[in-house]
Amino acid sequence: MAILPIRIWGDPVLHSPAEPVTAITDDIRALVANMFETMDAAPGVGLAAPQVGVPLRIYTFTYFDDDAEPWRGCLINPELWMEPMAPGEPDPDTESEGCLSFPEHKFPLRRADHVRVAGTDLKGEEITIDVYGWRARIMQHEFDHLNGVVYIQRLIEPYAAQTRSIIEESGWGVPGLSWTPEQK
Repeated sequence: MAILPIRIWGDPVLHSPAEPVTAITDDIRALVANMFETMDAAPGVGLAAPQVGVPLRIYTFTYFDDDAEPWRGCLINPELWMEPMAPGEPDPDTESEGCLSFPEHKFPLRRADHVRVAGTDLKGEEITIDVYGWRARIMQHEFDHLNGVVYIQRLIEPYAAQTRSIIEESGWGVPGLSWTPEQK
C-alpha cells in the first residue's frame, strides 16, 4: 500500500464530475487500499478518488462514535438521497467541516441531517447506508467530490470571501498542487 498525494483546490480533477467504475478489478482494490491508507495518515474521515487524482466514482469513509466502534467503508458508484436542510445559517460550533483538498481550514456549512446512500462495495455487492448527523455530513461531503464540488463552493458569506482570500494568499487555484500526508 502507498500514501497518495492529495490534490489541492484548483486542480481540474476536483472540479469535474467523476466517471462511473465499470468493473471492480485488482487496480480498483489497490486504489481503495491506498485511499484508506492516505485517509488515515492525513488524518481524515473521508476521501474521494478525485482527491487523489483519479476521476472515478469511489470514496472511502471512517468515523468513530463515542463507543469507539469504527464505522468504515467504501462506496463505488454511489447515489445519494437526503432530507431537506433546516433553514437558517450554519452554526460555527456544531456545523463546521474541513476538507483534505482545502487543508488546515474549517468553515460552517449547513447540511442535511439525514441521508441514504446506495452503491456497491469492493465485493461488488449492493449496499445501502442510512445515516444521520456527522455520518450524513461525511456522505454528502464525499458525494459532492464525485460531482466536482468542493465544500467551499457551498459556503455563504462571509465564509466564501474568507476562502477566496486563502486561495489567493496560498497560491492555490491552479492545476498540479498537492500535499502528501506523513506516514505514521
